[in-house]
Amino acid sequence: MNKGELIDAIAEKSQASKKDADAVLTATIEAIMEAVASGEKVTLVGFGTFEPRQRAAREGRNPQTGKAIKIPATTVPAFSAGKQFKDKVAE
Repeated sequence: MNKGELIDAIAEKSQASKKDADAVLTATIEAIMEAVASGEKVTLVGFGTFEPRQRAAREGRNPQTGKAIKIPATTVPAFSAGKQFKDKVAE
């Protein structure tokens, strides 16, 4: 499912127009990205948690040459599925 299909599904389930569904979905995604980018954890009970995680510096390998390279520490976004989401997928 891509964003357009998700908008169609939201519009159908909420009996809203596609334009309204698109605006709500876009605003939701932007709000989650801004919160996680600022270091906050976003928890949607039953669905899951979005949070920033620290990735330590490490040594990697260039796949073409095999030469060792240093990969710097960074912060990455992470998602952990909630219990209801996990149970629904497991059905």
